[in-house]
Amino acid sequence: MSKPTYIHVNMHKIRANKKNGTNEPVITVKKGKTNRYGHGVEIHGPSTVLYGGNDKPLLSCGARVVIKTMSEVTIFDTQPPKKKISFWKRKK
Repeated sequence: MSKPTYIHVNMHKIRANKKNGTNEPVITVKKGKTNRYGHGVEIHGPSTVLYGGNDKPLLSCGARVVIKTMSEVTIFDTQPPKKKISFWKRKK
């Protein structure tokens, strides 16, 4: 069985972008041990939004709210831009 894909917003990156006047991607897409980053994500099928509460984060990175899906996703404005992985499509 395939592993789920988790999508979350990196609040630290949002704060750093505001502080430094940068525009680094703030959306993280995780599948297994692989992370990709983008400015937008399209989910091509069912998904669930989960909140872990105050007791513990849902992911090891500290995310407390995630979108979980088994569907394919497309990441917009990705980083790193040239790496292609089968569970998502890359759009420029």
